[in-house]
Amino acid sequence: MLKKVLIANRGEIAVRVMRTCREMGISTVAVYSELDRDALHVRLADEAYALGGASATESYLNTPVILDVIQRCGADAVHPGYGFYSENTDFARAITDLGVTFIGPPPEAIEVMGDKISSRLAVEKAGVAGVPGRSKTLESPDEIVAFGSEVGWPVAIKAAFGGGGRGMKVVNGPDEAADALESAQRESLNYFGRSECYLEKYLTWPRHIEMQILADTHDNVLWLGERDCSAQRRHQKLVEESPAPNFPDDIRQAMGEAAVKVSRACGYVNAGTVEFMYQEGEFFFLEMNTRLQVEHPITEWVTGLDLVEWQLRIASGEEIGFKQEDIVHRGHAIEVRINAEDPAGGRFSPSPGTITRFDQPSGPGVRLDAGYMEGDTVSQYYDNLIAKLAVWGLDREKARLRLLRAIEETVIEGVATTLPADVVILTNEKFVNATHSTNWVESELDFSELPSYGHAPVSVGEGTVRKDVTAEVNGRRVNVALWVPESSDDVIARPHSTAAKPRRQHHSGVVGSGSGTVSVPMQGTIVKVSVEVGQEVEAGETIVILEAMKMENNVNAEKAGVVKSVKVHPGDSVSAGDVVAVIE
Repeated sequence: MLKKVLIANRGEIAVRVMRTCREMGISTVAVYSELDRDALHVRLADEAYALGGASATESYLNTPVILDVIQRCGADAVHPGYGFYSENTDFARAITDLGVTFIGPPPEAIEVMGDKISSRLAVEKAGVAGVPGRSKTLESPDEIVAFGSEVGWPVAIKAAFGGGGRGMKVVNGPDEAADALESAQRESLNYFGRSECYLEKYLTWPRHIEMQILADTHDNVLWLGERDCSAQRRHQKLVEESPAPNFPDDIRQAMGEAAVKVSRACGYVNAGTVEFMYQEGEFFFLEMNTRLQVEHPITEWVTGLDLVEWQLRIASGEEIGFKQEDIVHRGHAIEVRINAEDPAGGRFSPSPGTITRFDQPSGPGVRLDAGYMEGDTVSQYYDNLIAKLAVWGLDREKARLRLLRAIEETVIEGVATTLPADVVILTNEKFVNATHSTNWVESELDFSELPSYGHAPVSVGEGTVRKDVTAEVNGRRVNVALWVPESSDDVIARPHSTAAKPRRQHHSGVVGSGSGTVSVPMQGTIVKVSVEVGQEVEAGETIVILEAMKMENNVNAEKAGVVKSVKVHPGDSVSAGDVVAVIE
């Protein structure tokens, strides 16, 4: 069995892996950026090492520094979590070249399935149909126009080396092709370190159904059941459930068998997920995520299995101790992702900031996987997932009502969250009757009554005689207690003591009240300036594109006029309220 695991990730997934490691007697090592110095995953680890830098590229995507930490700490295995390097062949190969176990599939399997283009080719050979598309890298907007003209609009540009909706853009017509491709490539590069994209036909009313796979090195490949992830915004999941409701048993069986075929086709080992689109009685292979999924807790609820435990056991060479016919599903589980986003008006604007209050739910059948606690800061530089709230019930309706109760108990202040939108989703007739699709949230739901939220600043208080200080010795994190003279001049920040400030309306991507001053609604980085001085613009036209929390947001003109001045350039960092342009 493994003895020491380095988790090459952050947030709730790092915490999740650490908890199972602790239960199995495995020592854990955290890595952290400058901004994550006091993060929850750092506080819970047995050891923690600094990576330096603030952005993901400078820290969690800095391979040489991570490899150095692995050698220094003596870890015998690395768990990549999800996102970042979890589906990066070069990283997995660099780990195994050190003689260290990569807790995931072999690099060769990631190479086939992590590249969504080669995965399409592989599943075709395995006899599994994919979503109609082009199995080659996009080179120019002309290819998008030609494909759309051939198969019909809309079409979808997707990141070849990523998933989770990052880098995905829907193109509704030829005029959108160039900007959509540029944006998709930029997002893909920023989030996955690769800019390659490909094309697929965009299905108009599908359901997103995925199969959880578990495979070992002894030729056992099992499907553990499906998850319905159809409630989405920006092609990213909001609500997931298992089993899929209103889903025919014969399709379930056929999809599970197809998932096994796909896994065997690439020599898959460890936990993975094969995703499908289901529409009008047919299903199509979408992609394979060669890693643990965000929504794995609901599969754990209904099967009674700890998927992280089995990841660790399989990585240690153990054989899966059960067969396909031994897998039994009990009850129904539903999960909501608690993201730091303001859903007011359906905009889901990123909402970085410090969490000033976090009341967590409890009670029968309730599970919260959180990466933050009260006083922690959700940074603009990383994914905005705060926590996952999953519940179990004897049937779907009991689970739905339990989840609504648990959401009611959950109080988060200091940042906006998606929880109000989750209530809208869970109480809507189409969700109750399971007749929704992946396009339903954005095309049909009404979030106009949801209030907008702002942020809370950190307050300041006096020091005490004892101070617990976190220090770094040769890059390794250590905790020390210091006793210093009490002084009214000795002032320290107390992130757990905060005061609310007035709420402020986010306005990214919408037309406002007619102001000629264009300001950004949140902290972030300018990735594109779409206008120049002297240009005539219409109300609602994009002025700049702002990246915050790994999402791109259009900041639009609030009135028609002529651009008098542009105050930012691509690459500039801005704070909430900063003026980026003036229109007369």
